[in-house]
Amino acid sequence: MMTVHEVSRRTGVSVRTLQYYDNIGLLHPAEYTQAGYRLYDDAALEKLQQILLFRELEFPLKEIRNILDSTSFDRDKALEQQITLLTMKKEHLEALIELAWNIKSKGENYMDFSAFDTKKMEEYAAQAKAAWGETPAYHEFEEKSKGRTMNQQQDINTQMMGIFAEFGQLRETDPASEEAQALVKKLQDFITVHYYTCTDEILASLGQMYAAGGEFTENIDKAGGAGTAEFSGKAIEIYTKR
Repeated sequence: MMTVHEVSRRTGVSVRTLQYYDNIGLLHPAEYTQAGYRLYDDAALEKLQQILLFRELEFPLKEIRNILDSTSFDRDKALEQQITLLTMKKEHLEALIELAWNIKSKGENYMDFSAFDTKKMEEYAAQAKAAWGETPAYHEFEEKSKGRTMNQQQDINTQMMGIFAEFGQLRETDPASEEAQALVKKLQDFITVHYYTCTDEILASLGQMYAAGGEFTENIDKAGGAGTAEFSGKAIEIYTKR
């Protein structure tokens, strides 16, 4: 067992922070002495390590607590995702460093903003959080997908991309048109049947994600042609604001 001061010296986390983590239910000590002092065992230190990794990825403490308390939490899976996210963060920092050197060597007229694009990293982080979530939508998806074979899930995914192909056929028209809005309703119903109850609120968030760039946008545009994801996002925004 280690005291809170020993844990602080070993990990670099302040005593006050460890006390705060205990107070908010993020990291409880293994036990307390009769005098009320906190004592930490190896399991607590391992959990602290997980917390610090998530903090490096700038996850809010509330989300970290929900992730670690989730019945679906898988330590090995989490580590794989953390490695992926940290690698993305490393590549992002390397791109920023290269940009800074280029500005220094080529002068102030050197204009390149691609290094500031973090869409893929943010999208991956959102997917990771959703996978660890304890939301009703996540549990509903687990129930609906239970027992599905890989081929069955692939067929559902293909059908969904087919809906986006239909959006692609309309992408040069008005997203507020009756046809486009009917297609949004078709997408919403499809998600509800095959994934989880797709409320207008959830649909609005999905629409923003579809049009935000990254893998979702690329896949949707691949299905329906360039601009399909943006058109879909606009049609969904109009639909959910009505």
